[in-house]
Amino acid sequence: MSFPDIRPRRLRRTPAIRRLVEETRLSPAELVLPLFVKEGLTEPRPISSLPGVVQHSRESLRKVAHEAVSAGIGGLMLFGVPDNMSKDETGSAGLDPDGILNVGLRDLRAEVGDATVIMGDLCIDEFTSHGHCGVLAADGSVDNDATLEIYAEMAVAQAAAGAHVVGPSGMMDGQVGVIRKALDRAGYQDVAVLAYAVKYAGAFYGPFREAVESTLKGDRRQYQQDPSNLRDALREVDLDVAEGADMVMVKPALPYLDVIAAVRDRVNVPVAAYQVSGEYAMVEAAAANGWIDRERTILETLTSIKRAGAQITLTYWALEAAQLLRTRY
Repeated sequence: MSFPDIRPRRLRRTPAIRRLVEETRLSPAELVLPLFVKEGLTEPRPISSLPGVVQHSRESLRKVAHEAVSAGIGGLMLFGVPDNMSKDETGSAGLDPDGILNVGLRDLRAEVGDATVIMGDLCIDEFTSHGHCGVLAADGSVDNDATLEIYAEMAVAQAAAGAHVVGPSGMMDGQVGVIRKALDRAGYQDVAVLAYAVKYAGAFYGPFREAVESTLKGDRRQYQQDPSNLRDALREVDLDVAEGADMVMVKPALPYLDVIAAVRDRVNVPVAAYQVSGEYAMVEAAAANGWIDRERTILETLTSIKRAGAQITLTYWALEAAQLLRTRY
C-alpha cells in the first residue's frame, strides 16, 4: 500500500466515533407537525392513505399539541377541514372567525401559548366548492388579484385567532406582499410569514387531498410550478423575499432536494421544506410490505432534507422522529 496510508473508515468504526463526526444532526426543534382538524368530529378519524395520521377533533387536537410540546417539536401547521355544507365558491369559511380553522388556531394558542410555534395554512382550497386555491373567473381560471383580497382578510383572521406564523400556500402572484401589508395595517407586525415560495404541481399530494376532503376539479398547473423548472422556482423565491417573507419553503421535499440546496444558497432567511403526504405514504406502504426498514428510512429521509439545506422540515413523522432521535444512539 502506498503512503500516506489514508483510511477514512477509521472515522466509521464505532457508534461513538460516528456520532462525534456526524455532519448533519437532526433535532426535534426543527420539525413541524402538520395537523388536520375536522369540523364536527367528536373523536379522531383515521386517514386511510396516511397510516397513523388522523383528522382531529378539537379535543384530540389539544391533546396532540401538548404531546408535541413535550417532545420538543418546533411547530404545528394547522389545516382546517370544514363540513361540505360550509364550502362555497369563495371559501368564506376559511375567513370566518368561527370557522373550523380559526377555532382550531384559537384552541392551540389557548392550550400551549408560546411553547411551540403555531402556524396556519393560508389558502382557501379546503373551503371552496371547486377545490382551487383561489376564486374562479368567468372562464374557469383562477383570478389571481381577486384571490389576493381574500388572502389578506384570511391572514388577519388567523393572526387574530392566535397564529404566530401564517403560511400562504396558494401560489398567487403578489400574495406575500399583500398579506404582509394587511397584517401590518391590522396591528399584527409580529406575525411572521412562511411563504410557500416553491410549490410544484406534482403527483405527491394524493393522500393530502383525502385528508382535507378536497373537491378539486381539474389540476393546479396554471398557478403551481412545473416540476421541470428550477430557475422559475428561484425567481419566485426572490419575489417572496422582496415582498417581506420571513421564511421560504420548498414543497415537496425529497424529489426536489436540488431545489432546496439552490434556495439555501440564494437567500439569507430560514429555508423550510414540506415532506408531503405522498412521500410519507410511499415509505409507509413499502414498510408495511417488509421491503424497507421503516424507522431507519424515516430518519434517513429527514437527514437528506436537512443536508440539502432545509433548516425546518414539515413532516407527518415529527412526533415519532422526535422519539427516534432520543433513542438513536
